Amino acid sequence: MNQPLAAPSARTRMAIEAAEAPARCIEQLRTNADVMRAAGRTLRDAAAPFAATLARGSSDHAASFAKFLLERHAGIPTLSHSPSIGSLYRATSPHFRGVPLIAISQSGRSPDLLAAADDARRQGAIVVALVNDTASPLAERAQIVLPVHAGPETSVAATKSFICTLVALTHLVAEWSGDAALLDALTTVGDVLGDAARADWSAGVAPLVDASEMLVIGRGPTLPIAGEAALKLKETCGLHAEAFSSAEVAHGPMTLVGHSDPVLALAPGDEALSGMAERLADFGARGACVIAAGMQQCDAAGAEIVLSTRTDVHPVLAAIAQIQSFYGLANALSLARGHDPDHPPHLNKVTSTL
Repeated sequence: MNQPLAAPSARTRMAIEAAEAPARCIEQLRTNADVMRAAGRTLRDAAAPFAATLARGSSDHAASFAKFLLERHAGIPTLSHSPSIGSLYRATSPHFRGVPLIAISQSGRSPDLLAAADDARRQGAIVVALVNDTASPLAERAQIVLPVHAGPETSVAATKSFICTLVALTHLVAEWSGDAALLDALTTVGDVLGDAARADWSAGVAPLVDASEMLVIGRGPTLPIAGEAALKLKETCGLHAEAFSSAEVAHGPMTLVGHSDPVLALAPGDEALSGMAERLADFGARGACVIAAGMQQCDAAGAEIVLSTRTDVHPVLAAIAQIQSFYGLANALSLARGHDPDHPPHLNKVTSTL
């Protein structure tokens, strides 16, 4: 694999913390082995008709990843429970009884998530907390606590905590569903994420330095990754980026893309790959500047730039690896555009939405 971006100025807290993710995930898998096995058994025995997620911000993109995992690998329909339903509107539903509510929060302290978790538990939900801080109020409210073991994260932009959360969700769903292939794939996390952390995506910087808006597209396991990438482009680079499924982008957003407009494509390593290739050809035909990851050069006919990624791994791990590599690109782009990725304006590490 190529070497990482090496400019001394790139050693921001964001870059340093993102680079810690592979080692943190290895330790997480080792430390969480028993608790994940027990959680998987408990949730499997509950045999709930559906599951729900509860999150905001980057954690909500992780929740979308959980939805994909549960529906694709466990056959469990999964909905996104809006925090405001319980925290603001106080709407109740007896249908939550016995339903796993997967609450995801790095800090475990956002007031709206706490209120919504309290409300759901009163309705009989099984609250499952994925948190970096096991002493947090959210952890105290949960029947099942799953630590992500990301360690302290001081940059406002979440990186290693997001990656660690994706790995923890993958571990949980693998145990919950008994998916042997997914469990086996987790044994390669260190190598896969290590390669991704060293991958050089700096070719994507120049086309985006002066961009004012762009699309980020994904599908299946990479759609939540696209959502997180678009959020980070807004947050750290001041770049208006919007994420869409490659299956949905033709239903309107495609008309906004013209000659030289940038499109970042995060291709899935599963059955959806062929559809992504067709969409890239459409973008290329209209002269868009397509930057593609997750594809071999021969598959990315419509791409102007093909970023280095491994395509020989489980599709779930391949998707996680893409966000690991993307954080290096976002950090470099932020600096190139004159921003400080560690201190985005008007943002705080812990939000206080009611």
